[in-house]
Amino acid sequence: MAMTVRLTDEENAHLAQLAEAEGRSKQDILRLALADRWSRLQKEQQLGEVLSRVLPRYKGLLDRIGTA
Repeated sequence: MAMTVRLTDEENAHLAQLAEAEGRSKQDILRLALADRWSRLQKEQQLGEVLSRVLPRYKGLLDRIGTA
């Protein structure tokens, strides 16, 4: 799917510098940035799910540690 991304002159300059430094196209840089952010979001969601299961189980212990 085609998409238009509107960037400020400064953002476009940064994107061009990144692309040149990495030897990639600006489009590739944007794709990589999206993939990286998506990956981080997934990890944050997984961590949230784990913590929501684990923290209640150890609430008493964590409360005692917090007051020690």
